Amino acid sequence: MLTNNKIKLIKSLDRKKTRTESGCFVVEGEKMVRELLQSRFETVEVFAVQPYIDELPATLKRKAEISAVSERDLERISFLKTPNKAVALAKLPDSQIIDSTDLTGLNIALDNIQDPGNLGTIIRTAAWFGIRNVFCSTDTVDVYNPKVVQSTMGAIFKVNVTYCNLNELAATVRKASVPLFGTRLDGENLYQTNLPENAIVVMGNESKGLSPEISALMDSNLKIPSYAPPTSDMESLNVAVATAIMCAEFRRRMGANG
Repeated sequence: MLTNNKIKLIKSLDRKKTRTESGCFVVEGEKMVRELLQSRFETVEVFAVQPYIDELPATLKRKAEISAVSERDLERISFLKTPNKAVALAKLPDSQIIDSTDLTGLNIALDNIQDPGNLGTIIRTAAWFGIRNVFCSTDTVDVYNPKVVQSTMGAIFKVNVTYCNLNELAATVRKASVPLFGTRLDGENLYQTNLPENAIVVMGNESKGLSPEISALMDSNLKIPSYAPPTSDMESLNVAVATAIMCAEFRRRMGANG
């Protein structure tokens, strides 16, 4: 049931402090809520217009308490300019422990990513390329920020996102003999470098790149070469775009190697 207290709670979940205290985050949109109900995440409650509820399979209706609300009520709890058909409260998952036996294939690590849209797009990209793990530094924007959740387009339910100390991550992956690749403008040309089947690619902050401390931990560095004319004043790529290019090239090589 959508009470005034619940409306206040939902609208306050744009703040990390409230999400931590309540143990909940918001999922919005008919596709996103359906994917939440189908995922490993625990759904606390769903608020939706009746036609949306009627279309849900019985198996999903049993996954959580579902309350029918008016479009006007949805507007009151929505974080979107144009409210969708459903809003859900989901339970924050328990903290994950880095398992050195689960680092096979390609993994992504993020050093101080600040833009919610960038983080959401990177997670969406990871899901597209079948990447299971995205490791975030503790100063990276919170993945359960409503803007991040929305921009993942459901990928948040398909990728393991773990916040950790990247120094500790580096120590863990060395035990597993998994190389760390930094992304720097003075790195080796991505297209002319041998790429292993198991790796962690570390992407840096939008304006500062990799921090000196994290950069020092890398086994080697890669760059995406620019093909712009010498007179161009282009200095770098958007970090989400750069991540997608990195993932595409790693995956292409993996496919070529069988």
